[in-house]
Amino acid sequence: MSGASTGSGTQAVDRAAQLVSTVVHADEPLTFAELQDASGLAKSTTSRMLAALERTGLVERDADGSFVAGSLFWLYAARHDPWEELVRLARPAMEQIGDETGETVHLSVARGEKVVQVAQVDSRYLLGTRDWTEVEVPPHCSALGKVLYAWGALAMPTGPLEASTDATITSYEGLRRDGVLTRKRGWALTDGELEIGLTGVAVPVEGVRGDVVAALGLSGPTARLEDRLDELGKHLAYHAAQLSTLLRGPTKSQMADSPRLTH
Repeated sequence: MSGASTGSGTQAVDRAAQLVSTVVHADEPLTFAELQDASGLAKSTTSRMLAALERTGLVERDADGSFVAGSLFWLYAARHDPWEELVRLARPAMEQIGDETGETVHLSVARGEKVVQVAQVDSRYLLGTRDWTEVEVPPHCSALGKVLYAWGALAMPTGPLEASTDATITSYEGLRRDGVLTRKRGWALTDGELEIGLTGVAVPVEGVRGDVVAALGLSGPTARLEDRLDELGKHLAYHAAQLSTLLRGPTKSQMADSPRLTH
């Protein structure tokens, strides 16, 4: 590679890094014009670099089209302190749930208006195996997101809700009613709301102050889960209660026996 090419490449990296730094350090979302002005770059260069940064998750646009820190920052923050201990404590329970159900097991937390998956145990089935840790799923389409909505760990959305399928809840009132049902039975359900044929069940995990700090769930093909939803919900709730006890410290009450799973 020539010296000129190396210099040009380094300059491009420096410019992109400066754009990211400007967005991250800003007290509020920045418009394209504000970023262009701050960087001193040409409009076409700024546009090209921001597009590349969006593709890699380093920046993203809010509802008004302004730029904020991207999902990659949320993912990093969620995987490190203060959630590192949560993942460490949850891992044995997640692996046990995976062994007992065979399905993909998830652990997610709320970050701003997003739900970030911080740990996953893969399904033992080929059908249903997918790495969801870097997939941004609309909270209203997922059982994990519905848990965080229902227990107030995630603020209810105020704008329009995107319809991923015909089964997706797209109204605030519909999501509110779903939250009431979720709290009543103790677990959340998504059935074909993100993808047709995909079902998810999730429960809340409580932290040291008794507030919900995470959602524990599993997902798999609807054909494998649809006849076992209540059973799976109760099974997840048992493990979530144990994990909550670990996070809060010992309590006087003793845990009930784990519900048996049928196969």
